[in-house]
Amino acid sequence: MSDITVPAMGESITEGTIFKWHVEEGQAVSQGDVLLELETDKVNLEISAEEDGVVEKILRKDGDTVQIGEVIGRMGTGGDAKPASAPAAKEEAPQAQQPSAPAAAPAQPAAAAEPARSGEGEGYLAASPAARKLAREQGIDLDQVSSRDPKGRIYPDNVKNHSEAPAAPKAAAPAPQAAAPAAVSQPGKPAERTRMSRRRATIAKRLVEAQRTAAMLTTFNEVDMTAIMDIRKRRKDAFKEKHEIGLGFMSFFTKAVVGALKKFPHLNAEIDGEDIIVKKYYDIGIAVSAKEGLVVPVVRDADRLSFADIEREIATLAGKARSNTLALSELQGGTFTITNGGTFGSLLSTPILNAPQVGILGMHNIQLRPVAIDAERMENRPMMYIALSYDHRIVDGADAVRFLVTIKEMLEDPESLLLEG
Repeated sequence: MSDITVPAMGESITEGTIFKWHVEEGQAVSQGDVLLELETDKVNLEISAEEDGVVEKILRKDGDTVQIGEVIGRMGTGGDAKPASAPAAKEEAPQAQQPSAPAAAPAQPAAAAEPARSGEGEGYLAASPAARKLAREQGIDLDQVSSRDPKGRIYPDNVKNHSEAPAAPKAAAPAPQAAAPAAVSQPGKPAERTRMSRRRATIAKRLVEAQRTAAMLTTFNEVDMTAIMDIRKRRKDAFKEKHEIGLGFMSFFTKAVVGALKKFPHLNAEIDGEDIIVKKYYDIGIAVSAKEGLVVPVVRDADRLSFADIEREIATLAGKARSNTLALSELQGGTFTITNGGTFGSLLSTPILNAPQVGILGMHNIQLRPVAIDAERMENRPMMYIALSYDHRIVDGADAVRFLVTIKEMLEDPESLLLEG
C-alpha cells in the first residue's frame, strides 16, 4: 500500500484545494493515470498515479484545503487491494466501508481510545485529526456534530459551525434576523450560493492587500493610435506571412513600456522592507482573463525580443491560461504588468497594482474622437486612454507622469520603438 500525497508546488505555495477527484474508491488505475486535480493560488495541476494499483481510500474530498506533503488518499497494489473491497461486497450497505478508515490511518490510536468514546460513532471515527483536536478543546461531542460529507467525515469547519450554532437561541429574538437579513428578506426569490474558487479568493485577497499596503495613485493620458493602425494595415499581411503570427497592439505597448522603464527604473522595482530593489531586466506580465479568474503570465526578457517574438509569446501564454495549463514558472517574477480592458470595451479604468510590483499600465478601448490638429483644423482620430497606477512610496508623481508621456510619444512615433528595442 502507498500514500497519495500533495506534492511540492513551487515557491510560496504551501497549500491547495482539491478541485476534483477523477477516480473513485475501488477503481483500478495504471501508472500515469490522473487521480485528481489540485487548485492552487496560481494554477491547477494534476496528480497522477505513480504505479499500477487500486484506489483503496480517498481521505480528503473535493473542496478540501490540503497542505504540501499531506496524505489525501491511499493506493493498494496487487493483493493489497482485494481485502479492502471484499467486506464491501459482503455487506452491501455503504456504512460497512466506514470502519476501514482507522485501519488506513494507524497513526491515530490515541484519539480512538478517549474515555466513553472508544469504538462509538462512525462520524467520530471519520473525523480528521484537526477536527478531533478542536472538538476536545471546545468540549464538543463529535457524535452531535453534523456533516454534509456524503460519507459522514467531519472536518474543523463542521466543528466550528456546531460550536457557533448554540449561540443563536441564547440571543434576543431579533438578533438572528438582523445577522442575516439577505437570507430571509426575499423569500421565494431565486438565488444561488456558490463558494469562491481558490484562485478567485486569492485574487480578491491580493487586490485588497495591494490597496491596503501601497500608496497607490493613477495618472492618465491618451494616445493617438493613427500611426500604429496605419503600420498594422500596411504590414499585417507580410508580417503574418513571414512570422506566422498576427501583428497586434500588445507588441507595440510592450516595446514602449520597456523603453519607458529604461528611462524611469524605479517603475521596474519593488520594495523589500526599507530597501528598494531595482530590476535590471524586463519581465513583463500580460494580464489574461481566464475562466477561473485573471492570471498574469510573464513575457521574459521582453527587451531582447522582436515584435514577432513578443506576439508569439503572448499568444502562447494566453492559450495556456485559457486551457489552464500554465506552469508556475510562467506566472512568477514579473517586474511590470500591462492589462488591456479595452478588449472588453472599457473606455477608462484605474488598474490595481500587481504586488510586489510598483507599476501597472492599463490599455483601453480605441474610439474615434475629434482631435485638434492645429488652431484651425479638426480630425477624427483613433484615440486610446491609457492609465498608469503606481506606488507613490518609491515613484514620484513627476516621474510617473513623464513615464506615461514617454509611452505616449513612442506609440505615436512607432519608429522610435525600433530604436529603443
